[in-house]
Amino acid sequence: MPVQAARPPARTRIVLADVARRETRANRTRTELAQQTRVGEALVRGLVRAQLSLALRLSLVVAIGLGGLPWLFAIAPSVGRVTVLGVNLPWLLLGVAAFPFLVAVGWAYVRLAERNEQDFTDLVQRPER
Repeated sequence: MPVQAARPPARTRIVLADVARRETRANRTRTELAQQTRVGEALVRGLVRAQLSLALRLSLVVAIGLGGLPWLFAIAPSVGRVTVLGVNLPWLLLGVAAFPFLVAVGWAYVRLAERNEQDFTDLVQRPER
């Protein structure tokens, strides 16, 4: 019987330069943040702007949502005279419904702020392509 020659295993190419480049970019970005270079300052400024923008947008939602109710009752007095279960609608909206609304806005703020921070972290730790 003829003996068949065993196939040599397939070669694997290992390139150390690619691995080193990925690590150096992430390390370089962290170093720029730690040393507060211009690039690091720009990254942090971007995060602060995103957080400030989020806070201002949600403040506007609260101002319109809660601040608009007195305007509504002043413009349309008949809406202010509506009673629900023997309680005037303005009292229910401003005294009872305002709290769940504020909790919901606070929950949304925390969630979106954490998303901004996660995006920042992903940007800092993203490997170079």
